[in-house]
Amino acid sequence: MIKKFDIRNTKNAKDLLMIQIPSYKVEAEIIGYDDIPPLKDTVNTLKQCGETFFGYYIKEELCAAISVKVIDNEVDIHRLIVHPDHFRKGIAQKLLTFIEGKYNKKTFIVATGSKNTPAVTFYKKNGFQITKEIKVNEHLSLTYFDKKLLAD
Repeated sequence: MIKKFDIRNTKNAKDLLMIQIPSYKVEAEIIGYDDIPPLKDTVNTLKQCGETFFGYYIKEELCAAISVKVIDNEVDIHRLIVHPDHFRKGIAQKLLTFIEGKYNKKTFIVATGSKNTPAVTFYKKNGFQITKEIKVNEHLSLTYFDKKLLAD
């Protein structure tokens, strides 16, 4: 079940960290760089992030989440995280499809580590186009994507 949750609630922020940290540790391994901002998040930084969160729950347990910021006709996907115990179950796809259906906007944007082949493949498979790649430092590059939808 997918439902919205308030990240400003301490329990919700703690629950999110319990999936975010293991998920981003996997990404850090894939890209060969562990100094990525999501691994530094705390309950307080999450509570202040200003993102809108939707969680994927199995029997009341948060297993995955997606967060967005919506500005005008653009939905910026900030996080799409699945706990490693729930990889390869189609949950990321369900969350992305949910967000695309929930927001009647023309453009969806997202960024991921350029070396994160599973994420890059996932976004391309879902119709996202690469718009740019930015080298953050000698160890990290980010690939930015957008997807144009026909809004009613």
